[in-house]
Amino acid sequence: MTKSLRSTLAIAGLVLFATPLQAGQLPDAIQKSGTLHLSINATYPPLDFKDPDTNKIVGFDVDLADALVAKLGLKIEWTDVPFAQLIPALTTGRTDFIWSGISDTPARQETMDFVDYLKTGPQFYTLTSSAYEKPEDLCGKKVGSIRSTQYPDLMRAWSAQHCEGAGRPAMDVVTGENSPDVRTQLKQGRIDGAVQGSETIPYISKQEGGVFKMLGSPIAPFYYGIAFRKEDKAFRDLIADTLEGLIKDGTYKKILDKWELSTIGVTTLTINTQPR
Repeated sequence: MTKSLRSTLAIAGLVLFATPLQAGQLPDAIQKSGTLHLSINATYPPLDFKDPDTNKIVGFDVDLADALVAKLGLKIEWTDVPFAQLIPALTTGRTDFIWSGISDTPARQETMDFVDYLKTGPQFYTLTSSAYEKPEDLCGKKVGSIRSTQYPDLMRAWSAQHCEGAGRPAMDVVTGENSPDVRTQLKQGRIDGAVQGSETIPYISKQEGGVFKMLGSPIAPFYYGIAFRKEDKAFRDLIADTLEGLIKDGTYKKILDKWELSTIGVTTLTINTQPR
């Protein structure tokens, strides 16, 4: 091999590796458009919500997604939909994947794959002005949560063990359309307590003048995941690899700190709650 040929091959190798290898793993439509189409339910601060001053979708998920697509040389087109429409949007191809504080559950794993990026849990809370001090104080009371999540079933299971199982009256589980709806019911006195992800309550309470307080600790720790169609494993792994890079270079931690979520961050990703 001549020196000239070796130089040519070396330059070609540099060009090859300077070109993001991930691009070959992206679905064709995304490669061509340079755009990720993502559905989000912007009602869940500090993960996903609309800035009241600008009406722009903001939050932890948005910042982390922006950092990820910057690594891939893409842009994002967000669509705000009701939480119950997130999974149908994925299965029908209207969204490339779901990045919107969705819980990784065994039932959902039957039809989707998850890249788990936060560890949290359902948390009882109530008004700061109330006399309730622990979750058991809500036995026999009306307690609300979002109907399209796993929370109502978890609340009923908790009630069966800690209320009925301890000789107390059953908790009356009341469902609402979304997190703001449930919080409104609580503030209006239509329910006595509520359940949502533990990461959201301190942020929301701070924004609303300390109106809410948490009761006890999360009742069933679980992961939030980025949800993919089962057939998109190469795409899933590309996103996971890129997100792992953001964990290693400190970007992930900076965004956690910005939104005061450092207590629920992970040090490495899991797929469907299992090590990669």
